[in-house]
Amino acid sequence: MATPQAVDFPRIFGVYDSQQMVWILKENSLIATPFSRNVIPVSLDLITCTDKAFHDAGKGNPVYLGIKGNHLCLFCAEIQGQPTLQLKEKKIMDMSNEKKAQKPFLFFHSREGSTSTFQSVSYPDWFIATSKMAGQPVILTKERGKNYTTNFYLEPEDQN
Repeated sequence: MATPQAVDFPRIFGVYDSQQMVWILKENSLIATPFSRNVIPVSLDLITCTDKAFHDAGKGNPVYLGIKGNHLCLFCAEIQGQPTLQLKEKKIMDMSNEKKAQKPFLFFHSREGSTSTFQSVSYPDWFIATSKMAGQPVILTKERGKNYTTNFYLEPEDQN
């Protein structure tokens, strides 16, 4: 198995689901909305965690996720007994350069066919998800394939 290498910069992706819903930033929250000319979707910064303690071949590649152009990173916290997806002001490169990984900010990135899933490292079996209804927040769910979409298409963006 290849050892993760230190990375100088994150890979950048546009993200959307099978309903053509993209993520937008609205008042420090991620919202899923149908793509249109009037919508400015966020781009996702994705960088592999180099802390070997979190590499689990069966679950996927441990990554940090950030919002390009903002110093916001996705993380998981328990709110009222429920794992919840949050945004926190942090620089993704600062976290990437730390020797010890920050578990609440880590997600296992797995490929399922042409799509990707993101499972919380802190809360196993909880996945980043979008509702099938437009205008709803991007959340964490255990319900895969029911009311929520947990598989996303990642469109690489030009890094220039």
